[in-house]
Amino acid sequence: MNRRLALAVLPLLLAVAGCTGNPADDAPATRPAAAERPSPFRDCAALNTAPTAGAPGSGPATPASPGSGTAASGTSGTPTPTAGGQQLPELTLSCFTGGAPVALRDVAGPAVINVWASWCPPCRKELPAFQRLSERAAGQLQVVGVNSRDSRSGAQSIGEDFGVRFPILVDQGEALQRELKRNAIPLTLFVDAQGRIRHIDATGALDDAQIAKLVRQHLGLTVPA
Repeated sequence: MNRRLALAVLPLLLAVAGCTGNPADDAPATRPAAAERPSPFRDCAALNTAPTAGAPGSGPATPASPGSGTAASGTSGTPTPTAGGQQLPELTLSCFTGGAPVALRDVAGPAVINVWASWCPPCRKELPAFQRLSERAAGQLQVVGVNSRDSRSGAQSIGEDFGVRFPILVDQGEALQRELKRNAIPLTLFVDAQGRIRHIDATGALDDAQIAKLVRQHLGLTVPA
């Protein structure tokens, strides 16, 4: 009886707290090999170019009001970075679409970096919100995915089914999670224009309003929810 109860509760815990389990336990249905289909994701060529406000296709994101800071603010209005303002780790990751590998520290901020996998339910739940952020805040910040410990076909299927188009880096060895000393996913990094991590969110699936609030709080940008 206790074993049956534990098996019933486990999926709920994964959906709420993040995913650390075996990818095979929640893999999407098998499809033709990803190599046979064009990638749904954009390439990574522009990741080292800083977002430019007012660029063609730029969204309505605007600087937050004075005093909002680039991180959580105390009563004095002084920013207090929740992740210590640490630099992005010195890692080089492959781009899902191929081409030259990308040095993570060369990703030009401001940027929102989401670590996800196709077998992770909360990852799948929040990915469409990050796609909408990439559209609404184009020209103000970059949205980048890091696909972790996943199959190529599984990741591609998620991009196709959920309409995810922003660039995706591949981290099959969980190097980024190890550097950050984080185990569960999804993880979302909020990175300022100087390449400093201002906040790491690991609270589970984020929606549009929560992402907009975190962008405003930690990057000082206002985007519509």
